[in-house]
Amino acid sequence: MNVNTQYAVDMMKKYLEIPSPSGYTMEAIKEVKKDFEEFGLETCITNKGALIATMRGQDDEEHVMITAHIDTLGGMVKEIMSDGKLKYFRVGGGCWNAVEGENCTVITRQGKKIRGAIIPTVASSHVNGLKAYESKRDDALMRVRLDEKVFNKEDVKALGINVGDFIVMDTRTEITDNGFIKTRYIDNKSAVGMVLEICRYMRENGMKPKNTTHFFISNYEECGHGVAGVPPKTKEVIAIDIGTVGPGQESSEYAVSIAARDNKTPYDFGFRNRLVNIAEENDIDYKVDVYNSYSSDATQLMHSSIDINFACVGPGVDATHHYERTHTDAIGNTIKLLINYLK
Repeated sequence: MNVNTQYAVDMMKKYLEIPSPSGYTMEAIKEVKKDFEEFGLETCITNKGALIATMRGQDDEEHVMITAHIDTLGGMVKEIMSDGKLKYFRVGGGCWNAVEGENCTVITRQGKKIRGAIIPTVASSHVNGLKAYESKRDDALMRVRLDEKVFNKEDVKALGINVGDFIVMDTRTEITDNGFIKTRYIDNKSAVGMVLEICRYMRENGMKPKNTTHFFISNYEECGHGVAGVPPKTKEVIAIDIGTVGPGQESSEYAVSIAARDNKTPYDFGFRNRLVNIAEENDIDYKVDVYNSYSSDATQLMHSSIDINFACVGPGVDATHHYERTHTDAIGNTIKLLINYLK
């Protein structure tokens, strides 16, 4: 199967450059809509701001759905401090050591973009001595230091910054010559790139999926309520997300991970086995894994008690919700599994 992994990676890079923390995904959603429509798919934006693109299949009575969430971790202005720094409130979780020292952009309500960096209040070891090493990193002590001449709250407000403005971190995307992808937000911009490659592959090869397929680009997965408004004939859903690589995990940066369970529920055993069989029959490198602190669009959807069968697959990713890394092999293996499933 001659999938174009480079195209998927290029699309991922494109979307990494469009900020989309949970709650601020409008620009990215509009761009994905245009990309789907270039492949001839029908699209609609839901009341909640998510996107559904539909590829008609040979069987239009039983539909399937593949989800990929466009939203990422991020931040929001919680408070403007008296010294001109901003109190940073996390959107979508993540740990503080993952963002300390990162450059960022504050996006005001009017769309103005102002640069800064995320630092602790006790940062300099020359000023604070051992306290800089020992100080706790938490909501009370982390700040955004603006790259502007601001000395007080009034100076900050004069820039147009207000409580509730979004804060987005630099992704620091790098793709090495030997196929490693290093960046923030492989979770889940890689999934959007893979979905677009699936659409490109199907069109270029004159293929129709066995079942009418809906691609659901969700926009609140990182906050636990990504998917709503499921098309009525949908019988199965696969969430494309990430496989967590690390001690105690089976997932590999070079393989597609097939979830057996996450922190919400086991995935359907029969559906999971069907995906494993597809991988083995098509010589696709895969791992089955159980995730400790993780959920996907599929398991979040199940908690609404909707009667749809569900599974989750995705590339193995190291250092998830930190400075993440995967390999193009994992991207390619995930795409191959999903195309063979749709066939």
